Amino acid sequence: MPFLDRIQRWATDRPLDTAVVVAGRRLTWAALRDAAAAEVSGSKAVTVLAEANSVDFAVRFAAAVAGERQCAVLDPAWPEQLQHEIRGRLDGSARPGDVAPDDPLADGPPETTFLIGLTSGTTSVPKAFTRSRQSWRKSFDASIEFFGLRQDDVTLAPGPLAASLNLYALAECLYAGSEFQTLEHFDVGDVHAAITHDGVTRLVLVPTMLRLLSERGLTGCVDAAGVRTIICAGSKLDARTLEAARRWAPNATIFEYYGASELSFVSGAGLPAGELDAGGTGIGHAFPGVEVRILDDDGSPLPDGEAGNICVRSGLVSNGYLWGDDGQALRSFGDWFTVGDQGYLAGEELHILGRRADMILTSGKNVYPHEVELALASVPGVAAAMAAGMPDDLRGQRVVAGVVPAHGGITATQLKAGLENVLARDKRPLQYFALSELPTTDRGKVSRNMLLEWITSHDQRVRHLGQ
Repeated sequence: MPFLDRIQRWATDRPLDTAVVVAGRRLTWAALRDAAAAEVSGSKAVTVLAEANSVDFAVRFAAAVAGERQCAVLDPAWPEQLQHEIRGRLDGSARPGDVAPDDPLADGPPETTFLIGLTSGTTSVPKAFTRSRQSWRKSFDASIEFFGLRQDDVTLAPGPLAASLNLYALAECLYAGSEFQTLEHFDVGDVHAAITHDGVTRLVLVPTMLRLLSERGLTGCVDAAGVRTIICAGSKLDARTLEAARRWAPNATIFEYYGASELSFVSGAGLPAGELDAGGTGIGHAFPGVEVRILDDDGSPLPDGEAGNICVRSGLVSNGYLWGDDGQALRSFGDWFTVGDQGYLAGEELHILGRRADMILTSGKNVYPHEVELALASVPGVAAAMAAGMPDDLRGQRVVAGVVPAHGGITATQLKAGLENVLARDKRPLQYFALSELPTTDRGKVSRNMLLEWITSHDQRVRHLGQ
């Protein structure tokens, strides 16, 4: 059972309490139950949701997974042709159970598929993977324990519900009986208003959003003292973002975690109020109910400190792919699964080096952009940094770096000097670029491919600093 039986429970026990708020429009638990129940009769065996954030989205999502129904959530910003092709593939590939118009608003059997997830992509058909109701129930139990979600929390996830981070936050709150809020579109002023007037106690977002909210909140004297939990995912927290968040929301425990759509949660760490422990590759210990190992490409265990495939064994893992399985994106060694992310264990702490696909091969050496970015972020005068591999006739690839200066300007000489004692010579960038902003996707995730596009196209947001 993902969350429908829980909605019924909260609607009976607390019918007039607020369940979902989107852009000021509110639904109580009773109203959510009644609207979703009325929607079930019109829901297909496989529903495709491709729409902007709204309370109607929450209603339709609940109805779309009633009984043995399945739901696929698409980014409404994807091109129409791509959405059409995905719908066609779902018609030919999805195998839902028996459904009827008079099905109640209740959860189907635990082992059945309820969600068809799609990897992000705008130029090719993304892979589709499936999740059982049981896998999300176990994920809810683990995340509620780890993050300390309470019924009196008010969670605000200001990103698009088509993104798995925010869709999961909605479902997790429905399961826990805790109020969930989002916006029609991300807007710093609207988030600040919700925090000030709606008693938001918990934020779920990506680091780029947290930086904007914190820095502008400090400038505008927006009081975030009532926020007690901040959950970040998508990329590693940098020192500047953490420091600004600490000053803006001084009472918050700040969590960051590592996971993947196909694996669910893997590891995480929480920094209690007052702690400033950013930097480094560590991403905490294994999530509740999750085992982590580092295996080589043959499936053999590697010793502490040696990098390899981050592999997990848990009941949270997806069922695999509906289409697009190339045998590499989600691999298994017996009952251990990996998406190819590279890292190592130091004691019980997991350290992330990055995706194998992001690895830069330069002059025969492997360089992970994540290592370079963390080193650059430690250089005085750097607010944020990105690294990528640029094609190079001599080396295969050369390491290039883009930095957002903290104050005023910064030179390549200053950057090179700052890296001398923190990064091996063969991992240092050969070219440096000043950025007016980090290149990010519409979901707020930094994009190395976009950085390379900016550089090669001489985008006005990039300025060459030399070598």
